[in-house]
Amino acid sequence: MAGLPRSGSTLLSSILNQNPRFYSGPSSPVLGAMYAMEENFTTNELYTGYPKPDQVKEIIGSIPHHFYSDIEKPVVFDKNRAWTARVPYIEGYIEQQAKILVPVRRVDEILASVLTMIHRNPFQEGQDRINFVDEYLVKTNTPINDYNRCTHLINPDGIVYESLNAFKLGLDSNMRDKMHFVDYNDMVSNPEQVMENIYDFLGEEYYEHKFDGLSNIHRENDINTYGLNDMHEVHSKLEKISSLPESILPEEILNLYNENKESLEFWSSK
Repeated sequence: MAGLPRSGSTLLSSILNQNPRFYSGPSSPVLGAMYAMEENFTTNELYTGYPKPDQVKEIIGSIPHHFYSDIEKPVVFDKNRAWTARVPYIEGYIEQQAKILVPVRRVDEILASVLTMIHRNPFQEGQDRINFVDEYLVKTNTPINDYNRCTHLINPDGIVYESLNAFKLGLDSNMRDKMHFVDYNDMVSNPEQVMENIYDFLGEEYYEHKFDGLSNIHRENDINTYGLNDMHEVHSKLEKISSLPESILPEEILNLYNENKESLEFWSSK
């Protein structure tokens, strides 16, 4: 699973986990570990002096299997927003056909969701860290305000930019057939059809899901990791409760979004 932030990947995981065949956990370090291991070998002069590519391929390909060795379910969804840019790691190292679920959402709604989350999680004395967005602004001596928060998110080093870029790299590499888009608003308004489409893409027998009484059973330590207490909270009832972007975003950001909507949401035309 890859996709964009604040686009329902945690919600989708909570629904998928109802199927006893499935395990879908939080964002994982698996892809990063595979990348780091590949870099270690390919840039190591001891290895380049006497390479053993078959053994290195076996080592790197074993990482996800070892990481999920405690999971006794036949289908595991590994979540990392960079998977769309690293399809060869799936088919080359793991040796499985790549099937990537890609949650997407209007970018103005993503920005509004992040700001809303920051507003309801003000820094409190005793916390280990401030939220990850303001932390970046502090480190770069940038004034903390909603405009700068948004511009950071959609510029290089920002989580929205990085996710969009990984997504675009996959599309530009002709990997569209390896991806299945899951639009957040479709999931909220018509979840049964969305899930049926996902099962068709996966080639799995359909499972009757419930869309109430939802919970995130693999909850991350959000406050320590992101400085936000409820970043991966899932509401019990599947409904859209977020405010309209027009009521949250600065006017300059709304204008910027409207001027660049087509390029920001490039997947709509793919």
